[in-house]
Amino acid sequence: MKKIINTTKAPAPIGPYNQAVIVGDTMYVAGQIAMDLESKQLIKTNNIREETKIVMDYIKEILEAGGLTFNNVVKVTIFLSDLNNFHHVNEVYATYFKGDFPARATIEAKRLPKDANIEISVEARIF
Repeated sequence: MKKIINTTKAPAPIGPYNQAVIVGDTMYVAGQIAMDLESKQLIKTNNIREETKIVMDYIKEILEAGGLTFNNVVKVTIFLSDLNNFHHVNEVYATYFKGDFPARATIEAKRLPKDANIEISVEARIF
C-alpha cells in the first residue's frame, strides 16, 4: 500500500506525479526545483546557493508533511546544470543535516525541467 504526500508549502507537481510517495518504511520525494509557489515560474537568481536553499526548504516541507525530517534521509540525488557549482551547493546542502550524511549522487544534466539550475530528490526511511 502506498500513501501519497503533497503539501502546499512546496511547488505543486508540473506533471503526472506527486511530491512524495511512502511505500512501507520508505518515502520517495520527487525532484524539486526552485519554483515560485504562486506563479509556478522558475526562480532564477543567478546564485546557486540561494536556489539550493529554496530547493532544500521545499524538501524539508515535503518531509515534514510525511512526518519525517532530514535525519530520515538515506539517499540524495542532485542534478546540476553546471557541475562547477558543486562546491557552492555543498556549502548550503551540509547545513540541512545533523549527524551522519546520507548517500548521494551528483550529476551534471544538460537540461533540467523549466531550465532549472538545480534539481534534488531524496529517499527517506521511517525509523
